[in-house]
Amino acid sequence: MVCDECCDNLADGSDIFIHMKGSSLHILRVGLAITFLWVGLLILKDPVGWGGYINDSFLTYFPVDIKMMMQTTAIFDLVVGLWLLLDYKLWVPASLAVIHLASVLLVSGINAITVRDIGLLSALLALLIECRGRDSNPHEL
Repeated sequence: MVCDECCDNLADGSDIFIHMKGSSLHILRVGLAITFLWVGLLILKDPVGWGGYINDSFLTYFPVDIKMMMQTTAIFDLVVGLWLLLDYKLWVPASLAVIHLASVLLVSGINAITVRDIGLLSALLALLIECRGRDSNPHEL
């Protein structure tokens, strides 16, 4: 069922997006938050192992050792995950996460986890599109 406001906007052609229902948005937001928190913790547990996913040709461009770089990545993932749980100004963590995952795809190349990263990137883009304009009142959908 589509909300009346969305139907009105579609009728006059002013908005082509139909918004997610509140529960769908919350499931997407919390699911992404859990993913970022979990991956952040896993990277903290084994930063060098996770660094193995980075294509060797990119390692020369990073000014710090792999362990420090991956620990920084883990902290970034934890911050994004917590911010997503807060449900405040979602466009900020969603934007940061989109840039982060795009860079992950760039430096890791095609491998066994590429499909996961493409799925996460797609979900983050959907969240980013959905949360536009809603952040002035986070409980208004």
